[in-house]
Amino acid sequence: MAKQFDVVVIGAGPGGYIAAIRAAQLGMSVACIDAWSTADGKPAPGGACTNVGCIPSKALLQSSEYYEQVNEHFEDHGIDVKDVKLKLNKLLGRKDSVVKENNEGILYLLKKNKVTFFHGMGSFVAHVDGGWSIKVAGKKDEDLVSKHVIIATGSSPRQLPGLPFDEEQVLSNDGALRIPSVPKKLGVIGAGVIGLELGSVWRRLGSEVTVLEAMPDFLAAVDQQVAKEAQKQLAKQGLDIQTGVKIGEIKATSKSVTVPYTDAKGEAQTLTFDKLIVSIGRVPNVEGLGVDTVGLKRDERGFVVVDDECKTNLPNVWAVGDVVRGPMLAHKAEEEGVAVAERIAGQHGHVNFDTIPFVIYTSPEISWVGKNEQQLKTEGRAYKAGSFPFMANGRARALGDTTGFVKILADAKTDEVLGVHIIGPQASELIAEAVTIMEFRGAAEDIARICHAHPTLSESLKEAALAVDKRSLNF
Repeated sequence: MAKQFDVVVIGAGPGGYIAAIRAAQLGMSVACIDAWSTADGKPAPGGACTNVGCIPSKALLQSSEYYEQVNEHFEDHGIDVKDVKLKLNKLLGRKDSVVKENNEGILYLLKKNKVTFFHGMGSFVAHVDGGWSIKVAGKKDEDLVSKHVIIATGSSPRQLPGLPFDEEQVLSNDGALRIPSVPKKLGVIGAGVIGLELGSVWRRLGSEVTVLEAMPDFLAAVDQQVAKEAQKQLAKQGLDIQTGVKIGEIKATSKSVTVPYTDAKGEAQTLTFDKLIVSIGRVPNVEGLGVDTVGLKRDERGFVVVDDECKTNLPNVWAVGDVVRGPMLAHKAEEEGVAVAERIAGQHGHVNFDTIPFVIYTSPEISWVGKNEQQLKTEGRAYKAGSFPFMANGRARALGDTTGFVKILADAKTDEVLGVHIIGPQASELIAEAVTIMEFRGAAEDIARICHAHPTLSESLKEAALAVDKRSLNF
């Protein structure tokens, strides 16, 4: 006999498990299905974010940052350290421990909120009386029936045509997180978030890293002033970033990967790497979901088609996160998950795509929210700009990291904040203030009038806001 639920969530990544918890908080009976497993077959909820994305990559970024600090920068602080050794197995083991703690934390949260968890692959069977028939294929198969279904199946890395991931020589983000020894030469195809972050990890640990990007402009989605500074700083650190390249037929052996390409000048080049990371985007996970069985509509790129409220073309079937339109970000998925649960409960869930922050966890960190200068110019919108360098910030000087700046863009007439762009220390944390101001349609003057603690990095936002009105006090 099928088990009955008000809501079944397929996928326990950031969008899925959060949607399940919120629906349960609102008094609904909820099941959450997820197929991720640990090496020993135990449930590993959290999706790509927890298992092979956000969480493990940040763990490696932190560890590799410490390694570079002790080798390159401790002496500046009067700390003399000799005979530094890298224990890569322990470094990777710490990353695995962080992931495991997150897996266990999510299972605890589901149990705490009385969400029934099923470990296996969930798929649609049919539209039946009482809602939707869902099958769970796992160690123990289960049949569920639910009035509402939320699809939160996430995404997977996109492969280059004719070059499948073997996770030994040709690596996705998954394989790039567990390279057993530091490669002498590492290639990265794609200068996006994943490519730059993982390229940075292995460069700090000793690899000679070359990043090949097809687009003519580096970080084209980022404010040009920020992108220019980022490219300069990353190149200074040793990342060889080449843009405007055209990749040829890649040859992979058991020991190396050879990449022929045409550079931005039109000249033929060939590089041979010990390992190659391919980070050219991600594709939605719909395989095995039974979408064709029930007629779920998808677009030409394979994404599940939804309206502004995340409703699909099927009654009481919703979809959130990477499997639908919009930025592929964990926090975007979480916000959609909460909003959908509240809409099912008859409330008015809210997701403002204009105030979703973006972060690249390189060093320096890069973060932004809202419009950049090139977008405002294209729209023909009159704006004012104010910026403040971290080199003039007392806390940044004390930290020993004065790279970068804060930049605020505001409407020329109303002073409403239209965009905030940060490159520098702890940019990922600083952007939250900008998001809050923009969510309430605040002005640059609002940031300028708020008292910020001293000495803090956040004072740079205040100073940039003052600079919008050409009255910065410390620069």
